[in-house]
Amino acid sequence: MDIYLALVHHPVLNRAGDVVATAVTNLDIHDLARIACTYGCRGTFVVTPISEQQELVRRIAAHWIEGEGRTSNPDRSRAFMGLEVVASVEAAMESIAASKNGRAPLVIGTSAKNERATEAFEILRERLAREEDPGSALIVFGTGWGLASDLLDRVDVMLPPINALPARAGYNHLPVRAAVAIVLDRLCGAR
Repeated sequence: MDIYLALVHHPVLNRAGDVVATAVTNLDIHDLARIACTYGCRGTFVVTPISEQQELVRRIAAHWIEGEGRTSNPDRSRAFMGLEVVASVEAAMESIAASKNGRAPLVIGTSAKNERATEAFEILRERLAREEDPGSALIVFGTGWGLASDLLDRVDVMLPPINALPARAGYNHLPVRAAVAIVLDRLCGAR
C-alpha cells in the first residue's frame, strides 16, 4: 500500500483549544521530506490555506528541485520531489485519489491525546504491508497543539499516542518531525 503524509497547519488547535492556522516552518518541510523519502513514502503534503505560506513552500521546494540546491545536495533534491502543498486535507485526498483511479486513501489520524478508539501500530503495520491491497494511506499529523476535532472525526483509523513508559511519563508534546519519524518507523521500519 502506498503511504502519503500530510503535515496539517489548518485545522489545528492552539494552546487555548481554538481552531487556528499555524505557521509553516522551513525545518519541518525539510525534515518531513527527508523522513518520508527514507521510509519510502509516496508523497508528502504540506496543508495550509494561507496563500503566502503555500508560496513559501513552493519556493523552498523549487530551490531543491530546480535551483542551486539540486546540484549542491542531490539527496535533498530527491526528498523534495515528493512534496506538494495543498489548501486542505480534502485536496490531498483528491490528489491521491486522482493517482489511484479515483480510489480514496485510508486516512489515518494521529494525536498526543488518548481520547478516541485507536488501532494498534502492529495491526495497522500488517494492514499497510498487505501486497494484495493496491490502495493508499494518508497519515495526517497536526502542528500547534494537534489536529482539530472535526478533522479527527473524519479519519478512518486513529493511531494511539506515542507515549513514554509510565515511569518516564509526565510530558507529551513531541515536535511533529519527531512524531512523524517514530510513527513511520513503527509502521514501515525494518524489524
